[in-house]
Amino acid sequence: MTQPLLTRPAVRDLLERAGTAPRRSLGQNFVVDPNTVRRIARLAGIGPGDRVVEIGAGLGSLTLALIETGAHVVAVETDGRLVPLLAEIAGSGAQVVHADARRMDWDELLSGPHEAGRDWHLVANLPYNIATSLVLTVLDDVPAVTRLFVMCQREAAQRLAAAPGGSVYGAVSVRVASHGAAELAGAVPPTVFYPRPEVESALVRITRHAQAMDLDLRAELNRLVDTAFANRRQMVRRTLRSALCDADAVFAAAEVDPADRPEGLSLDAWMRLASASLQAKAQG
Repeated sequence: MTQPLLTRPAVRDLLERAGTAPRRSLGQNFVVDPNTVRRIARLAGIGPGDRVVEIGAGLGSLTLALIETGAHVVAVETDGRLVPLLAEIAGSGAQVVHADARRMDWDELLSGPHEAGRDWHLVANLPYNIATSLVLTVLDDVPAVTRLFVMCQREAAQRLAAAPGGSVYGAVSVRVASHGAAELAGAVPPTVFYPRPEVESALVRITRHAQAMDLDLRAELNRLVDTAFANRRQMVRRTLRSALCDADAVFAAAEVDPADRPEGLSLDAWMRLASASLQAKAQG
């Protein structure tokens, strides 16, 4: 029999049975609305046979909705107080892993006895304090994960999916765009969480590009983007001059106006700058 999805009373009862409470330090806000977790699974496009890794599984609210789809689910939880409850709730429907996603061996996690060569989804209600860094880590270091669908604080979600020209467009936005297409996929009200957070949440979908960027080009892109956005209100002529070998020649070769500010440059412009910078270094 399928385990019923968790409601607010069920979550409270489970926590009471375990003699514990949500930890602010771990960013624990449990989803207590079945419609919301089913919506996440549906919008993530999860279906039978898909391989899904869930980070911050908590008590299994989203885990159960993912199991319902017929997917193979690996549920990762760092809080040892919750892992036995999570394993009990998920039953045989998911592989439960006690680990900190910031430090675990992703290659080992995703190399289980399942069909080789198939891609993974990352679907998660991410703790607000690690959401951005974890998304970047997965994009940078875990190519087996080709699609990400995450819930995080609204401001973080906006930065992950921002387009050039806006006030929230920054280094994170460029780095995400260099890996894949990102888009906001909806809002999530604070009323569906226990405890209720003081911030709004949003959903982000990221689909990795089929062709990965050259590693040297990516490293140079990240270096220039991080340098420029450290002083986002200044023109790139000023912020990048010390970071470039023959800055004037690099701007000319990249066809980038040195009077532009970082938020005005598209991913394509940043890639041209990075490529021209590498070429300038090679020449001299």
